[in-house]
Amino acid sequence: MSKIDLDKLFAGFSTIKAGVIGDVMLDIYWWGHVERISPEAPVPVVALDKKEHRIGGAGNVALNLAALGAHVSILSVMGDDENGNTLTELFNEHHINTAWIARQSSRITTAKTRIISRNQQMMRLDAEITKDLSADDENALIEKVRQYITSEQPQVIIFEDYNKGVLTERVIKEVTALCKKQGVITTVDPKRKNFFSYEGVDIFKPNLKEVKDGLNLLIDEVNLPTLNDIHQQLQKKLGHSISFITLSEKGVFYQENSTAKIIPSHLRNIADVSGAGDTVIAVASLIYAATKSIDLMAEVANIAGGLVCEEVGTAAVNKERLLHECKLLLA
Repeated sequence: MSKIDLDKLFAGFSTIKAGVIGDVMLDIYWWGHVERISPEAPVPVVALDKKEHRIGGAGNVALNLAALGAHVSILSVMGDDENGNTLTELFNEHHINTAWIARQSSRITTAKTRIISRNQQMMRLDAEITKDLSADDENALIEKVRQYITSEQPQVIIFEDYNKGVLTERVIKEVTALCKKQGVITTVDPKRKNFFSYEGVDIFKPNLKEVKDGLNLLIDEVNLPTLNDIHQQLQKKLGHSISFITLSEKGVFYQENSTAKIIPSHLRNIADVSGAGDTVIAVASLIYAATKSIDLMAEVANIAGGLVCEEVGTAAVNKERLLHECKLLLA
């Protein structure tokens, strides 16, 4: 990797326009304390101390992009309901553009309510619709994407799939075609259901477990020849340009044509891995849009993923800290 001015690179994030398309969610936390068991049933009574709302799902990718200074828009379908209003307010607070969200009475906004006492999750309540979008809702979302690309002319659109029905096969195919026509980079963080629907995208970023499940592989040893074979198998099905596979504690792997590399993870005090994949796809997409350098993309995304694992709960990457770590580790 040639020497790069990291200060200039990070300052330049403010010139990047990025769209995130996928399943948005509202994460609700109810914090309380338990002092007795209910007389009605053998369950603890949680006395509520505070409530907290956070952006979840594909919105967390947008949150990471916004934290790095990019101009971010969210493209999705969510319910015309109170949770949708709350999520919209949170997006606006973090300077994430919500003009391209389709609000539909046919859906409800996905919300996950976690009840926590003494830093332990007692229960989780999910309110969601996971069936695929109707044809009308697909039309509304595709039209929003078309308007977004025409109006904003983004450099990159990220597909963030959480299997909640927004990213249908038709939406994926038509949005990918729109991006190709307009020269917009496409990056993907897939899930099992539509794993092989992302034909012709630029960057395909599953984790190793998702790849093993998708290709029905049984592998124990993770090495360059094995990962090279995985890339070839993926490319036969997808015809994509770049495989970028996260390997958990072993780091990340990338391959484009014959150029392939494993980048080991850096030693970290791991507190929580939730949300690390969101950070990795956000940072990788931003770096690639800014530089077209696969090696720099993988190096910086690898560092960013490790940094957020030091935080408890889903957290957006800190731009200043990421820049500092990159200067230390990539010098």
